[in-house]
Formats: sequence, structure tokens, C-alpha cells
Amino acid sequence: MNYSVVIPAAGQGKRMQAGKNKQFIHLRNEPIIVHTLKAFVSDPWCDRIILVVNKEERKEMGELCSFLSDKKQIMIVNGGLERQQSVKCGIDAIDGEGIVLVHDGARPFINQEIIHLLVNDAAKSGAATVAVPVKDTVKRVKDYKVLETMKREELWSIQTPQAFDVELLKEAHEKAEAENKLGTDDASLIEWLGKTVSIVQGDYTNIKLTTPEDLLFAEAILTQKEKV
Repeated sequence: MNYSVVIPAAGQGKRMQAGKNKQFIHLRNEPIIVHTLKAFVSDPWCDRIILVVNKEERKEMGELCSFLSDKKQIMIVNGGLERQQSVKCGIDAIDGEGIVLVHDGARPFINQEIIHLLVNDAAKSGAATVAVPVKDTVKRVKDYKVLETMKREELWSIQTPQAFDVELLKEAHEKAEAENKLGTDDASLIEWLGKTVSIVQGDYTNIKLTTPEDLLFAEAILTQKEKV
């Protein structure tokens, strides 16, 4: 089943402390964003990649992915100030019906098997997200005091991709823009509409590279993949 994917990559990632967009940081001689793009360029189910960028970085991003463009149609669009605005810019570039994925540019380790499970689920349910069960005990805290210990079996860490019927996601973003609603992710906007989002269990290696420490984990994951 075919799909389009929106990849927001316009944020500056200040927590990475790199002094530049973290998408340009190299892992094994390739920028993070190139690793991410390759996961979708190599997928025969993927019809189109919409890469959402900071307009000041559009030329550089275009140069990075130009060698992939003969294998998969890559559309580059300018993003907004917030991630949610950038995703809307991306989905507004999609014509027609079908399934659209939204995937963080800084999650370079998503695999094709999980993508396909997600797409099939979203085709049935209308909205689905990759997630993994929480490993640690989680407590709700206020002013450094524990208020409650949460039921771990009910808690999942949400990842991307998230997959949606494109018309449903457009409806959610248009309504959110009209009412100045800012969601924590795209799935939260669907929940806000009163719709159900289903879960597809993912992989703990599908990490988002957010802080300098995450680069150490990324190198370890790459090393492990080379051994397989």
C-alpha cells in the first residue's frame, strides 16, 4: 500500500548544542537527515517524500538530497516557526487521498517492516502511531514531590512515524490553526478531534537524536547494524 511521508527538518535542535541544525551532523560520514531519507527512498511503498526545511537552509538541504532525487520524488517546502506549522506546510503540498506519514528528520533508524505495519494499520483505522512500552517506573511529580505512581502497563513512549488518512490530518491541522491549538504531536491533534489513534509496537532503537548523548547511542546502533 502506497503512502507519502512528511519529514519536518526545519528545527534548530538547540538541545543538541551543535551550533547548527542537528540534521547536518554527520553519522558515519553522512548527515543525519540523509540516513533518515534513505529509509524512505529505499521503500517501494513510498510515493513521495516532502522534506520541510528552514528557508535559510533550503539550498543546502537540496544539495544533500539531490543524489536521491532520481530514485524517489523528493519535494522540498519551507516550514514554519513551530513543528506543527511545518507539518501543515508539508501536508498542504499533498494532493488527493491516501495515507500520509509524519516522521521526525532526526529519527534515522526506522525500519521498513515497521513502516509497512503502520501504513496497513492506518489504512484500516485512519490514524496510527509507532510506540514502545515504557521500561521505567513513571511518577507524576510537582515541585519535586511525587504525586502519583503511574501504571506502567498503560504507558507507552510515542515515536514516529505517525500515519493518517491525509484528509483527516488536514482537517485536524486546519481546525488547530483556526483555534490556536498546539498539540504535542500530530496524533494528539487527532485525539483532540475525538478520534481514536491506534498503536503499532515499534523498536527501541528508533531513537530521536535530541542531545549530544544521543549521538553515542546512534553510533552504537550503527555498529550493531553492521554486525547483523
